Amino acid sequence: MRVFAFILALFLLVGTARSDCEVDVHEPRHPSDTRDDGPAINAAFQKCARGGKVVLDKFYIVDSLLFTTDLHNVEIELSGTIQYTPNIEKWSPDSYFLTYQNATTFWFLSGDKIQMHGGGTIDGNGQDTGTAGGSSRTFARPVPLTVGNASHVHIEDITIVNSPFWNNVRIYGSYTCIVADSLGCKFVYNSTNVTYKNIKLDSVSYSDAPAANTDGWDIYRSDEVIIKDSWINNDDDCVSFKPNTTNVLVSNLWCNGSHGISVGSLGQYVKYAGEVDIVANITIKDVSMNNAQNGARIKVFGGSSDPGMPRNLNNFMPTDVSPDSASTAGGGSGFVQNITYHDYTVNNVDNPILIDQCYDTAADVCAQFPSLVTISDVHFINVKGTSSGAEGNVVADLECSSECTDITANGTDIRPPDGAATFTCQNIESTDQLDFNCTAPAS
Repeated sequence: MRVFAFILALFLLVGTARSDCEVDVHEPRHPSDTRDDGPAINAAFQKCARGGKVVLDKFYIVDSLLFTTDLHNVEIELSGTIQYTPNIEKWSPDSYFLTYQNATTFWFLSGDKIQMHGGGTIDGNGQDTGTAGGSSRTFARPVPLTVGNASHVHIEDITIVNSPFWNNVRIYGSYTCIVADSLGCKFVYNSTNVTYKNIKLDSVSYSDAPAANTDGWDIYRSDEVIIKDSWINNDDDCVSFKPNTTNVLVSNLWCNGSHGISVGSLGQYVKYAGEVDIVANITIKDVSMNNAQNGARIKVFGGSSDPGMPRNLNNFMPTDVSPDSASTAGGGSGFVQNITYHDYTVNNVDNPILIDQCYDTAADVCAQFPSLVTISDVHFINVKGTSSGAEGNVVADLECSSECTDITANGTDIRPPDGAATFTCQNIESTDQLDFNCTAPAS
């Protein structure tokens, strides 16, 4: 009986052990050919897609799309380096198109119960795209890693450098939310329960051409995301909450040279049949923001003169929007709700606290057509440090085109380089819960 029990236990142990898929490098047959380890990496993921372990422990050169989908219970040990080739002309048609803002990706990772770890590096090799100086509308500038249509993903101890575009990871799902009452929408179709821990991101230019759009994280159409204990050196948003992002915790980040941790931008596009932009239930805490353009920021577009868009959100019905409406200059609708910045330190930051409800919208247009993205339930707690003086003595600028409600601040202690700090507010329903005295913004 004991022998039988031992054999049974051994059988179960062997049956549940992970199968390892180690990826070797593949030198080209001819010296003139470009080395491409992409097919071998894709083959390893296909082989170990169910309960396996993919081992990436060498220096890999990738010249073709990594499309690793339909994974279940997969461990990825990235202790080596994945470096993408810098061939702009090739990657423009060959990278995976993500639709939103013409973004594409080198690597699309999808499935459930995925772990990535190992201390390795993903190198976007993006210096050439910075030197070329084009936007994502000119040629592809792929994201080094996109987690999409995924659930229960944990990524830890990874370094991402030299991204051509949004710095490293873009969490992507897909759903359509039709206007209901308050939070009466189902927010996420697929990308949910995603955690990033101990990630190092470094994307700056080493030439006269500055790096552009190297966001740290862009979270889009996703729910229940955690980003923590990470280091980011870039020149755009440290973290950006794109449309339809909910229930996110960001904690213990060190950001340098960035555009801040930003809600938005939102409301850029007039959507189909009542589809809206939503960001809700976001907590950002224990952040050090250094040498940055912005600190804690909310940015939404103003309204639009587009005749196909609704004029009044209170009387808005889904049928009020023409499906042919294609404005890219504002006029989209939605809401920002329940956003908290807590224990947030700024050092040499141009705009330490900023709400901009006329983002990238002409002042006269925004005055005539206020934003249809409402902002409410926003809290700044213990935001402290120094501004750069780029905006004079203004250290907090809260400007709404339509009335913002339930905006609070306490424990604010931000100092400009010279003189006393000043705070500007416009169209804030009540300033009673702000711990500073507001003045009107300069005209």
